[in-house]
Amino acid sequence: MRYTALAAMAVFGISTTAALALDSSVTMTSSMSTDALWKKVGDFCGIASWHPAIEKCVLSADGKQRTLSLKGGGTIVEALENWDNANHSYKYTILSGPLPVANYHSTITVTGDAKGSALKWTGTYDAKGAPDADAKKAIDGVYEAGAKALTGS
Repeated sequence: MRYTALAAMAVFGISTTAALALDSSVTMTSSMSTDALWKKVGDFCGIASWHPAIEKCVLSADGKQRTLSLKGGGTIVEALENWDNANHSYKYTILSGPLPVANYHSTITVTGDAKGSALKWTGTYDAKGAPDADAKKAIDGVYEAGAKALTGS
């Protein structure tokens, strides 16, 4: 039976492997203390104060969704999945928006030591309505612009 199913998949051109999710990641270091960087980054709606693409952020009454108004038009709606103040980390997903991605899941984490702090922003997602390379370029651009704004470079 197993061989029949595999043969049918081959005949009809059905893939036997799942598409791999795309990944983006940026890590930046800062002379700011861990607490100071987390104060900027850890506020779920505070992204409007440091990300150059965000015009404003409106937080839902329960604090678990943010609506980001983009400079130049458009909105992105994101949901907070987990917020861990003790470990300076939060996870969120994109519910809707103009970015060419689906199934987007991201984590922002701040770590540090006596010399300063580090921000790590990672995400996994599928391309939607665009080639993989274009989707990756879009998300990489979002992360890099945010990191540059935080470091002042």
